[in-house]
Amino acid sequence: MTTVTTEILVDAPLKFAYRAFTNATSLREWLCDVATVEPHPRGRMYLWWRGDFYSSGHYLELDENKKVKFRWFSNIDPAPTEVTVTFTEKSGSVEVCLKHQVPDDSLWKEAAESFRQNWEESLENLKSVLETGVDLRIANRPMLGIMPGDFTKEQAAALGVPVHDGLRLDGVLDGMGAQKCGLQKDDVIVEMAGHPIINDASSLPNAIAGKKGGDKIEVVFYRGAEKKTVTMQLSKRPMPDVPFNPAELEKQARQLFEPALVELEKAFEGFTDAQAMTRPEPNEWSALETVAHLISGERFNIIYLTGLVDGYEPVTDGFGTNIHAQVQATVKTHPSIKLMLDTLRKAVDEVLAYVSLLPEEFVANKGSYHRFASILLQPNFHLTAHLQQIKDALAAARK
Repeated sequence: MTTVTTEILVDAPLKFAYRAFTNATSLREWLCDVATVEPHPRGRMYLWWRGDFYSSGHYLELDENKKVKFRWFSNIDPAPTEVTVTFTEKSGSVEVCLKHQVPDDSLWKEAAESFRQNWEESLENLKSVLETGVDLRIANRPMLGIMPGDFTKEQAAALGVPVHDGLRLDGVLDGMGAQKCGLQKDDVIVEMAGHPIINDASSLPNAIAGKKGGDKIEVVFYRGAEKKTVTMQLSKRPMPDVPFNPAELEKQARQLFEPALVELEKAFEGFTDAQAMTRPEPNEWSALETVAHLISGERFNIIYLTGLVDGYEPVTDGFGTNIHAQVQATVKTHPSIKLMLDTLRKAVDEVLAYVSLLPEEFVANKGSYHRFASILLQPNFHLTAHLQQIKDALAAARK
């Protein structure tokens, strides 16, 4: 047998290093995109990466905070192999030693070197996540500056777009690659960097996998019936400076939310409830339906944060779609501008109150804490992204 060995010293509590190999949420934060595990001998260990690479195996041995051994069998391997990880405390830090055993023959020579490179890169990310909370895969991932929207056959017909597969834009963000190359609302992207873009949440990240901020790619899209091609320069991803103090995080997040809430509330001044419920087009949301969508987003944040705190984040097959019945139900039970805006404020307040009460144990788990906090502190967050959509719907209702 050939043993591929990779070691790294991590300045983090031993229990979190061990958890990183035995908890599905933690595994997603440094190693893969989706995980489901059952950490006991013969318990499942399924790991999946965008691009449809996966390993389907199970745990062989577990010695808490000391050793994890598991079966690795990816969809490109000719046979299963074994990985052993040991954890050793050294002066307050943890030495993580990973050994991946593969058959000692020519068939596995190239695979062994690939394992070495991939495990070295992954353990560097493990170190970053456990020490700082920063997932290097996200920090190094470029930004497009787009707001994805639904794309149905009805929308394609209304826009005059001759295809039913693609990514329709709800808008673009100021100063980023999409805006700079001329993309705009209701453009439908069908190809990016030579990869087809379809009605699948994974097709977009797959297309820009391996790209970095500053790289240039070709984007093919429809504007109505006209097919166009532009060159987009990918934007570098701004990473917020996350405070590892819940009270300070709440304060900083509120400073972002409050001006957006005030501006959104001002947008409804002078409009009637009937106007706020009027759709610009039959297949478009009214202003209040868009607010209902924002309320749903804050409710989801509560569920998402609870999963991170509990360590049982739901397995996801993508971002899902906007279920119109849910939006309508919120408007039906809050049939006025005042009720909807009050509920949105309360939903935001609940999220921020939850943040202020986060337990110390969760804050110390830097990967999960940073993942939620960095989303919360993004400057172009959900409320701001939909403000123009609300203003446009109200303006159309007044005509």
